[in-house]
Amino acid sequence: MTYNRTCHVAAGTYMIHETSDMTVEAFLGTCVGIAIFDPEYGIGGLMHLLLPEPAFLAYPKDPEKYVTTGLPLFIHNLLKQGAKKENLRAWVAGGALVEPLTRQDIALDIGGRNADAAIQVLTKENILIEHIETGGFFSCTLSLNMKTWTPDIRPISIAATESHIQIKPPSKEELDRAFASIKPIPQAAIKVMRMLDDEGSSFREIANEIRKDQIITASVIRICNSALFKGNTKIDTLDDALIILGRDVLVKSILLAAINNYFGQAGSGYALCYGSLYHHSVSSAVIAEKLAQQSEKVRPQTAYTAGLLHDIGMVVLDQAIASSFPFFYRNIQKQGANILAVEKEIFGMDHCEAGKKLAGLWSFPENLIDSIFSHHHPEKTKISPGLSHIIFLTELIMSRFHTSLELLSTSVESFESSLQKIGLSISKFPDIVSQIPLEAFGTDPDKTAILVKR
Repeated sequence: MTYNRTCHVAAGTYMIHETSDMTVEAFLGTCVGIAIFDPEYGIGGLMHLLLPEPAFLAYPKDPEKYVTTGLPLFIHNLLKQGAKKENLRAWVAGGALVEPLTRQDIALDIGGRNADAAIQVLTKENILIEHIETGGFFSCTLSLNMKTWTPDIRPISIAATESHIQIKPPSKEELDRAFASIKPIPQAAIKVMRMLDDEGSSFREIANEIRKDQIITASVIRICNSALFKGNTKIDTLDDALIILGRDVLVKSILLAAINNYFGQAGSGYALCYGSLYHHSVSSAVIAEKLAQQSEKVRPQTAYTAGLLHDIGMVVLDQAIASSFPFFYRNIQKQGANILAVEKEIFGMDHCEAGKKLAGLWSFPENLIDSIFSHHHPEKTKISPGLSHIIFLTELIMSRFHTSLELLSTSVESFESSLQKIGLSISKFPDIVSQIPLEAFGTDPDKTAILVKR
């Protein structure tokens, strides 16, 4: 018996295939997805586009990000692989506002501009638009069954069969056990985090700390060999890694290795798929680092570390979600409730407070504790306002472009003021998104880890 497999198309990419037992799909928020297929000749595909056009006139490095450059490329390759233009049919989805940011965001309207640009390109190419479902405030999935050539658009929500699940709040004792049972981030890695804020710390001192932890050392070497390089270079010691990779890349590898096992303790209470919290943290680190580089208000390496760690509280709360209601958070999101308020009601604390508690127990640097606690409400920051606003904006970018598969919404009340706090303007927002590496919008944590070499 053969089974129809599903392949996810990440933002800024497309997939083309002949008739096969496969369904391609894209999770869409502000992004626009376009399925184009020729059922007669059995060729088609799906493209997931991020922005309407490049920020600059020059042909972009990653043309697949943009409707105006990526969609013509997608169509060209469909025809090159055997599709006939007169047979092509298109379905367009996404381009949602997701949630109003401010009055300025409505004017910016990246989602609406994405959809308009897609329709303009398809019309210019004389391709039949069979169905359009764009705009609104809701995320959706666009899929294309490549055996039957049947497209489908569905809101991202949970099947009705899960609606009967009842919420049973964990007791204080259960929550205390969850905190006690969590395997902490190794002290060697935490010491590295503190050393990163000390300009006088040499890499040799950092490497000597890591050598004390055999598990992290082994994990760092594995990451260096499996994720960073595809050539014949073999890294088998931290000294080799230092020589070949350099300080910054190796430090990122150390941090990735430290959080990998930690986030592996999470189930699926917060996420649509296992491993999604880890992917979210890695992608957030990349985006936070890019924002820090743009603003010049925070050290990029510090922002990267904060991006990795900002949601550590979710892991301990996830441990407290009983197996009888694994879809707890998905039901909450479906009802449109505020996630922090729901966490507070059920657990007596939200994931920001849980993360602050863990970070304090593990002696994190104060600036990281502060950003973990205040990343959803940066106005609460007491120590590192620039860092907290960067992580808040990182969360907003993740939610706008649905780069991860968890369904957590982000408050946007202070979006514009957060940009101003780090020296950026709302008019520069598309430019900022445009400069984020495509791998940050993927869905494979190992692939995203490659970004530490950039």
